[in-house]
Amino acid sequence: MKTALTIAGSDSGGGAGIQADLKTFSAHGVFGMSAITAVTAQNTMEVRSVQPIETAIISDQIAAIFEDIPVDAVKIGMLGSKEIVETVAASLKTFMPAIVILDPVMISKSGHHLLDEKAVSALKMELLPLATLVTPNVPEAEVLTGFPIRTKQDFYRACISIQEMGPKAVLLKGGHAAGNPNDLFYDGTDFHWIKGERIHTKNTHGTGCTLSSAITSNLANGLPLQVSIEQAKTYISEAIRNSFSIGKGHGPVHHFHSYSKKERSDLL
Repeated sequence: MKTALTIAGSDSGGGAGIQADLKTFSAHGVFGMSAITAVTAQNTMEVRSVQPIETAIISDQIAAIFEDIPVDAVKIGMLGSKEIVETVAASLKTFMPAIVILDPVMISKSGHHLLDEKAVSALKMELLPLATLVTPNVPEAEVLTGFPIRTKQDFYRACISIQEMGPKAVLLKGGHAAGNPNDLFYDGTDFHWIKGERIHTKNTHGTGCTLSSAITSNLANGLPLQVSIEQAKTYISEAIRNSFSIGKGHGPVHHFHSYSKKERSDLL
């Protein structure tokens, strides 16, 4: 069985963060492991508070996994601080995983800032060069590049700018853009538009975490990068289409939408 490690924050509401990552790994037949970087008190409406985990514990979690269990792929989500970014980067440099998917989580769905300026700078310097793929949305890409992204030409320019910071490839997500949520994939040489359909629902909590974890799972299972992205795009689209109206805010997507009721109960 293939394995994947998520290095990210915990979402008490269960829709995003390591909870979404582990559900996604399971839905793809991948054994999931986690190193928790922060504990958040959140639900579908808000992030109430965030408690970062001590860096020594974070590095120890990562080491404990790598020193015992083969890791086929790593997904990185919420980090929160410069110190945590540097700790995770140091661990990756020690264990050198073959596949690293970086989802540069900066702002929660409710608007809570999850990464400060010093942490963004450290992420650009320390983590981006280690990434197989980085998956920013438009607001995150604007922070990384320092310019507004409005047009298709802006998308191309942003992908080039981010790829020059060190990652092997970039997937600039179009969910925040007008029209259909088409994503632009840049492998350092060629551009590929990954088409999407705008599904009109407020239940989109955890979409970024879920997409990047689906890509991670597909890569762990041996699929090529572009195929992994395309299949992950289909997966998240159906997860949104079958999302849950749970809570009073942005409900979660349905990670096990492709399974029967009996199969879902067995997984859960």
